[in-house]
Amino acid sequence: MEQAVAFWSGGKDSALALDRVRRGGEFEIAALITTISEEYKRVSMHGVREELVEAQARAAGFPLDKMYVVPDSSNATYVAALRLTLDAWRKRGVKRAVFGDIFLADLRQWREKLLAEIGMTGLFPLWQADTRQLARDFTDRGFSAVTCCVNDAWLGEKDVGRALDEGFFAGLGPGIDPCGENGEYHSFVHDGPIFRHPVAYRMGEKVYRPLGVPKPPDSGPAIPLPAPQGAGKTKGFWFVDLLPA
Repeated sequence: MEQAVAFWSGGKDSALALDRVRRGGEFEIAALITTISEEYKRVSMHGVREELVEAQARAAGFPLDKMYVVPDSSNATYVAALRLTLDAWRKRGVKRAVFGDIFLADLRQWREKLLAEIGMTGLFPLWQADTRQLARDFTDRGFSAVTCCVNDAWLGEKDVGRALDEGFFAGLGPGIDPCGENGEYHSFVHDGPIFRHPVAYRMGEKVYRPLGVPKPPDSGPAIPLPAPQGAGKTKGFWFVDLLPA
């Protein structure tokens, strides 16, 4: 069976993508790849502690390849680390990489261009799926997750740390994508069909992080990310510090 590596944020979309690939039976997952802040030991953007992502990988039964990046690293620095990580897997014979992207075409094109330069191709099992249906699939498949980070252009303090259940999805405003594909929220999956056992955790404190002063653009290749399109402008993010239990 052909092998693939799966990019793993620890959240809902990467879990759904991994679940679909495993059920498809065409590819064997060689490892999960996670981007970790070297200084803070947390998943980039999600703010989840490194120990909890390690616990997820153990529960899923896969090796975890941690790609460390420095805080405020430039696009060029990030891309160099990504190339190094992917090239190492390519040299082991792995030619496929799984992503949980749904409809961000610029981001998919950016990934595919980078992969092609290394001699790999991407797998996008959630691509162009109806995000409302994906949210239903998430609960129907028996996944359990909580929001670990929310963008204050769409959501607030009361929304971080909430369970991703039917009530959560039904209560999202009309301008919020159910899967948070525009960056409205990020999540931490702690149970579901991809795990052999639940990932134990407990809630810590909630913290608000305002946006810093934007850095001048560097000479590296820009990584396309969704622009805020919520009711207001993004001023910062609410995080909940999830702790190993």
